[in-house]
Amino acid sequence: MTLAARSSLAGIFLSTSLIALLAGCSTASRYEVKVDAISKPSPVATQSYKIKSKDPRLGEENLRYREAAEYVKTALSGKGLYEAASEDKADMIVELDYGMDAPRTKAERVSVPVYAQVGGGVRYESVPVTDSRGNTSFRTVAVYEPPRSELVSYDNVVRQVSIYEKYLKITARENKAASEGRPPAELWSIHASAEDESKDLRKYLPIMASATIDYIGQDSSSQQVVKVRADGPGVDFIRKGMNNPPETPAKPAAPKG
Repeated sequence: MTLAARSSLAGIFLSTSLIALLAGCSTASRYEVKVDAISKPSPVATQSYKIKSKDPRLGEENLRYREAAEYVKTALSGKGLYEAASEDKADMIVELDYGMDAPRTKAERVSVPVYAQVGGGVRYESVPVTDSRGNTSFRTVAVYEPPRSELVSYDNVVRQVSIYEKYLKITARENKAASEGRPPAELWSIHASAEDESKDLRKYLPIMASATIDYIGQDSSSQQVVKVRADGPGVDFIRKGMNNPPETPAKPAAPKG
């Protein structure tokens, strides 16, 4: 094979590899979030809320809870809801629950590349040899060529993987005292979850929170699958909400007398 032909093939291989790499990068940041949302048939008009942890072990000083709460507050703001100055002034109480279930084992089929050793061996060449008197003769020498690996096929194999389900639950209740031991009436509720091999709950909290925005106060009628890009505008909105709260409008200047 000529040098030009080899260079051409190398260029094609590199281009194909680059395309595959870019394709992998574009799909690696996409996640599927399952969303279940329910709402009262005739929801009460509510705008203000106070957020609380459903798990009494997670107080407001818990850093992970505070982070999750900020994500949920930003999601609620996307539907025009705002946090009340105090609990007694809130229209509703929003209960927040999040976490990760115990792992479960799942069998999945994966495609594994199969390589074969090709080429290699020994070939003989005649090379010129010049002695001390300047006489040139030819000597036959052995040239060893190492074998190379070449992709020949793919095998489908079954492997056992551990799947972790991460979840985020948001429940809104009437801001009323409990009656006869029963909690206040539920206004709406959302359960978002994502499952894969990742154990990084913190990474998934803004992803799941962004998937809930369109279902706040709504009834999904059945489980919906929301595709979320980790670098998409929805997640970006949720993340920025923590560090970029809405600015307080400036008070108008007093009229000059």
